[in-house]
Amino acid sequence: MSELKITIDGKETMVNQGTTILDAAKQVGIEIPTLCYLNLHGTSMKSQTASCRICVVEVEGRKNLAPACATPVINGMVVKTHTPRVMKSRRMVLELLLSDHPKDCLSCEKAGNCQLQDMAVKFGIRDVAFNENHAQSTYPKQLGVSIMRDMDKCIMCRRCETMCNKVQTVGALSGVNRGFNAFVGTAFGLPLEETVCTQCGQCVAVCPTGALCENEQVSDVLSGLANPDKVVVVQTAPAVRAALGEEFGMEAGTLVTGKMVAALKELGFNYVFDTDFAADVTIMEEGAELIDRLTRSIKGDKSVHLPILTSCCPAWVNFYETQFSDLLDYPSTAKSPQQIFGAIAKSYFAEKMNIPKEKMIVVSIMPCLAKKYEADRPEFEKDVDITLSTRELAALIKQANIDFDSLEEAEFDNPLGESTGAAVIFGTTGGVIEAAVRTAYEKVTGESLGKVDFEELRGFDGVRAATVKVGDLDLKIGIAHGLGNARILMEELRNGNPRGFHAIEVMACPGGCVGGGGQPYHHGNIEVVQKRREALYREDEHKPLRKSHENPAVLEMYDTYFGHPMSHKAHDLLHTHYTKKDRI
Repeated sequence: MSELKITIDGKETMVNQGTTILDAAKQVGIEIPTLCYLNLHGTSMKSQTASCRICVVEVEGRKNLAPACATPVINGMVVKTHTPRVMKSRRMVLELLLSDHPKDCLSCEKAGNCQLQDMAVKFGIRDVAFNENHAQSTYPKQLGVSIMRDMDKCIMCRRCETMCNKVQTVGALSGVNRGFNAFVGTAFGLPLEETVCTQCGQCVAVCPTGALCENEQVSDVLSGLANPDKVVVVQTAPAVRAALGEEFGMEAGTLVTGKMVAALKELGFNYVFDTDFAADVTIMEEGAELIDRLTRSIKGDKSVHLPILTSCCPAWVNFYETQFSDLLDYPSTAKSPQQIFGAIAKSYFAEKMNIPKEKMIVVSIMPCLAKKYEADRPEFEKDVDITLSTRELAALIKQANIDFDSLEEAEFDNPLGESTGAAVIFGTTGGVIEAAVRTAYEKVTGESLGKVDFEELRGFDGVRAATVKVGDLDLKIGIAHGLGNARILMEELRNGNPRGFHAIEVMACPGGCVGGGGQPYHHGNIEVVQKRREALYREDEHKPLRKSHENPAVLEMYDTYFGHPMSHKAHDLLHTHYTKKDRI
């Protein structure tokens, strides 16, 4: 690839052909402000619509100002990034955006995390010149089960549209209207729940303003905790412990498991449990299902549907129910760990502790906004009552004036707080299938794994394939994170499964749950997600037990309550079904 010379603010450098002015500036340590631009390196998310014009620069010989994010370097180009003309233009663009933006910053859900607000502070905007005699455009708010849309705050950066249509390939969002009346909306203005939206929340994760936020349920939790007639049980997903610390100024990837448990006990939850317990149960059920399908297939049973598809990610479930409803016989019928936990808490645990089911409130702390939607699905009969995102938990801890950093570490309560390393890695791409293989290998071969780390199943490529030797079988596995990547594997399956996969794992979000739509905002820094992944592998490595079928609390529950995986009782409580969803 040929190199090109560019001079930026007097600094000369060489860049590869195709490099934008923005990236060239970064190479020489010059920061050009951006608002609509976002590039999640290592994923297919790159939004460079150049719609905001905050990043304009002067290019020698060019009459108009050029958007740095979308202008490729030409050999010999001379660029100036902070001339009076550039600074005046950027300020005017920002004032125009603010002139049609609500002024409720103090009560906005994104206050402190709003990039428009940050930009206004950086530019020293104290007054907006275009507000006089100007009526702001306004639209009805949409409060969904998972996501709140306030299009009065939309600045038409179109990041959400890029994420939904190009990265996730869902197609629920599109630009509507022009000028001040422009916003990103759904077909015919329908609520998200009536569209093909999967509720993954990645639109929320990349939105720079308060136009897209989660449906907050912190007040519901506080009401439950304040009710003396209720027993409030909380579960925490594995990815939460690797990201929660960021909300308290800690380095990305800092594990705060013990402090998180201590904070939850300080808040007044009656029992603090770990979703990892339910993840171990998921492997018992899903692993048994995989072995059953493989055994029947090897014996020549033509009715068996392979590959088995993992079913832990609710956004992924929504995706195949709306976009691949002809393949609903392939996913595992095991519920997600969140829903398995809810079912166990309100049956096995409630009976064990003599707690009437109607007195129990089950709260989930999840990295994912789709978990709110999942908990509300009618077939689950409110086994999980309230779901908070990682961000909401952080807000709750701050409201309670708990000094998170100085908390002494605490342990999860038993029996639903005991877990293995296999459950911890559920939070990262490749982790669910690795956990399943650890168990399936030993169940099929009767041999103990000498090395439990299946490195061939790890990585960050959007679509991966690996073969694992399990006895005499070459177990062929496909892995995808991001729904656009999942589509590639599903189209392969529609075309006859040419690579002969026996199992496919899909997670809807970049990197898996660690990059979930309810996690602390990464603001486009994909290294944050990578560090969270590494943290989960560290926790797995230091666990005394690293295989789900070795969890003693899980084994006791099967011995005394379910009998065995895939039993009639297990099927009633721990499994589900899927239905075709015809949506726009």
